[in-house]
Amino acid sequence: MSEVRNNSAVQLERAFEERVDAQKASRPGRNSAGFWSLVVTQFQGAFNDNALKFLVIYLVVEMSLPLRERDWLVLVVGALFALPFILFSMTGGFLADRFSKRSVTIGTKWVELGVMLFALAALARGNLKLEAAGVFLLSSQAAIFGPSKYGLLPELLPEKDLSWGNGVVELGTFLAAISATVASGYLAFYFRGHQERSGIALLASTLLGLATSFGISRVAAANPARKFNSNPLGDLGEQMRVIRNDRVLCWAVVGNFYLWFLAALLQFTIVIYGHDILRIDERHISYLQAAVAIGIGLGSLATGYLSDAKIEYGLIPVGAVGMTVFGFLSASHGISLERAAVYLGLVGFFGGFYAVPLNALIQHRPDPARKGGIIAAANLISFVGVFAAAGVYFALAEGLRLRADQIFFAGACMTLAATFYAVVFLPDSVLRLALWILTHSVYRIRVEGRDNIPERGGALFVVNELTLLDAIFLAAATDRPIRFVAAAKPFARTAPLISRALRITHVTQEDEANGFSRALSNAFASGEVVCLAGEPATALLEAPELRRRLEGYLKETGAPVVGVSVSGAESGLLWSEDGRLRLMASYPRGHVRIIFRAPTLPFGNFPLAEALGLSKPAPAFRFSPSSR
Repeated sequence: MSEVRNNSAVQLERAFEERVDAQKASRPGRNSAGFWSLVVTQFQGAFNDNALKFLVIYLVVEMSLPLRERDWLVLVVGALFALPFILFSMTGGFLADRFSKRSVTIGTKWVELGVMLFALAALARGNLKLEAAGVFLLSSQAAIFGPSKYGLLPELLPEKDLSWGNGVVELGTFLAAISATVASGYLAFYFRGHQERSGIALLASTLLGLATSFGISRVAAANPARKFNSNPLGDLGEQMRVIRNDRVLCWAVVGNFYLWFLAALLQFTIVIYGHDILRIDERHISYLQAAVAIGIGLGSLATGYLSDAKIEYGLIPVGAVGMTVFGFLSASHGISLERAAVYLGLVGFFGGFYAVPLNALIQHRPDPARKGGIIAAANLISFVGVFAAAGVYFALAEGLRLRADQIFFAGACMTLAATFYAVVFLPDSVLRLALWILTHSVYRIRVEGRDNIPERGGALFVVNELTLLDAIFLAAATDRPIRFVAAAKPFARTAPLISRALRITHVTQEDEANGFSRALSNAFASGEVVCLAGEPATALLEAPELRRRLEGYLKETGAPVVGVSVSGAESGLLWSEDGRLRLMASYPRGHVRIIFRAPTLPFGNFPLAEALGLSKPAPAFRFSPSSR
């Protein structure tokens, strides 16, 4: 019987190691050809979607129709572009879960080829109804492609590169939108009377996107057994229940809704702002639109780099405050075109700080088997925000008779309210921001072995000793929520607010077993990491019942044990004593080194003491700063 258990343990351990190796090998990172093929494919798709839409709008404007009829047709074309994202996003989510996202991407490119042939015929005939139908059909395939596009990112990139990857994709998307806006104007002007040539140019672009889609890395279907729900509202309701059960995911979806709402409100307002307030023509108004788009793209790229190989949602408050401040400045009276472009560009720039972490959270938080459906629901909700913006703009402009600059002011007020909502609903974002500022000003952190941190589920971090500064730097080094379990003495004078923010649980000798078990249960139930330090770690060896309880949980859930070492925490501006922070006499910039060792998983009779690196003669275990 013992031999059977040992063989089973060996098989489990091999399966665990193979799963970790396969996970790392399947996502080679930012230099992979598969990821960049997705970027090019996405750029081409966004370019064609926007180019055809604006080309049809320009053709409407050139028809010399009565003003009301012209404005109505422009609105109809815009609605035909946005409506498919509400109608077909859930279908795209089903396909992204049921089949390989690469296969869905290639399939949508074949559909796009057929749609562009249809659009080419419509442009050649000069039939506005068919051209508008082409806009609707092209947008429909884009809506189906969306969940696979965003769902591919976490399958092609490790978590540490997810924010960076979102920054690159967002930059490419907005550059595509800008270039498409400019290109469609040129196509409408130079091919006037021969718009079939415009159709040929867009068809050639589609062929390029189809070719690059084959370069995307092969990925397996996430949920091949998923059944199609013919009732899209029922499917949406199911995904919304999942979203509501995850507080962080729900917050990200709501934030994404507001971002799309604000972007659409800006787009509606800028045209009137340029015409009525700045008194400029359409060509100069396009510069204001371009300033916003370029700002969002650059802000997204900057956020990807500033996230330090993790999903840094501490940058979201920075984005919200920046959008608020420059939104108010955009509403100033008597500003020039150049200053308006700078202010609106900075609104877009800080919008990138807002967008990238939200997109990364929406892509990373859901269970892989449901990822496509969740992303589809988030896409649908974001386009509900676009339609809501149209209603709000009408209410402000026609109902309240506000000028365009006053609508900018109203938008800034709404963003200020949204900022307070974000802080109240997810106070962790403020803590993350404080940690980010600390580790990018007076301290520099070097993290080794970040790939050893499990991306989801429970895990056990073990460290020799833990001070308040150590806990701060460990929390800053990863986006995983950590619950610190340590002896009460090193944190005797820590303010309760700091203890709650950092999730520090004090374990007293009188309540050692119950306190530790309660903290462990709460943390793993929330999908958090438990960091065990100091005397509680030693106590495991001296309390057989407590050790057996922990070993049983680790075996049952497959939660790995990760050894951690922190060095250099006292090398900078701050030092901690009894849980209080004090300023050093001199202010050198601190250099902190954090090492996450390769995860191990106890199997069979594998002793926990060996996994923790503990031995009974040593009162405390220690990792050498130079150990690997």
